[in-house]
Amino acid sequence: MTIDRVDADGRELVPCVGAILLDDAGRILLIRRANPPAQGLWSVPGGRVEPGEEWTDAVERELAEETGVVATVDRYVGEVRRDAPEGGIYVIRDYVMRMPEDPADPVAGDDALDAAWFTPADLREADTSPGLVEALESWGLLPTARSDA
Repeated sequence: MTIDRVDADGRELVPCVGAILLDDAGRILLIRRANPPAQGLWSVPGGRVEPGEEWTDAVERELAEETGVVATVDRYVGEVRRDAPEGGIYVIRDYVMRMPEDPADPVAGDDALDAAWFTPADLREADTSPGLVEALESWGLLPTARSDA
């Protein structure tokens, strides 16, 4: 799967991925971002797709680099676009990952300040990257606020 290199306004489109990993208890694995955008905020593990790299390979790599958890792609769920600090646009394709049978405890690495599991209620109270909760809800991956009390 490829994307155009620039949008209609001439802004660079930067291919990125996000890993959505849910455990059997319904918690989601998040990282606290060390770098812009959303520096210091909680988000799904992810980052840029390297030149020549497949999207699914990139999301598996980013999850492992940022959390130490090794998982494989289950399915693509959606795309979000965010302004990049350099003036371009991050085109972020998000994937649900298969929970490993014997997952490692998450440990922050690479571009992450911290890594932790969040319940849906805790996620809503956390300082998260803009649009994260809404995207997860729209993809049916996070119960609505009324149903997870």
